Amino acid sequence: MLFFVACLLKANIIVIINIRQENQSDYDVTEKLIQEAFLNADYSNHKEHILVQKLRHTENFIPKLSLVAELDNQLVGHILFTIVNIVANKTKESLALAPLSVLPEVQRQGIGSRLMKYGLAKAKELGFESVIVLGHPEYYKKFGFMKASKWNVQFPFDVPDEVFMALELKENALADAAGVVRYPSVFTE
Repeated sequence: MLFFVACLLKANIIVIINIRQENQSDYDVTEKLIQEAFLNADYSNHKEHILVQKLRHTENFIPKLSLVAELDNQLVGHILFTIVNIVANKTKESLALAPLSVLPEVQRQGIGSRLMKYGLAKAKELGFESVIVLGHPEYYKKFGFMKASKWNVQFPFDVPDEVFMALELKENALADAAGVVRYPSVFTE
């Protein structure tokens, strides 16, 4: 099992965050964490935990890209990347980032950023070339995400252009990827 240790400075105290691959014994805790993270989110359908539960049973699920953050031996964050396809005249594989979750009481302490950076590095290490996300533009821009429309990559439904973003993990990975993203069917159930 791979661990990534991140140190955060909080009130002049070093806080150790472990980032590791989620395992089956974490599933129930992870789902509760996700549910709590989105409980008061205005932009949420409050079913993200159910989406993660369903995604684990699809061929799009990549266990090495389902990551958890631990603080004092407690799960406090989770990030998931799953395989999607960008479809037009040809099909181009990509990853969808959904969801990124951090418990409300430890948000804005860098845990989500640590999960994101580690997850993107791990995805690149595994040979994936790009990631797409539907989310807050200001947050995801910090990690290099840009409007997916730059590459003529489209969300399957009408969404504001600025909230559907993509990131190339390999230079020019999306140069010929124009098309509509095809998500696993569990995204729309």
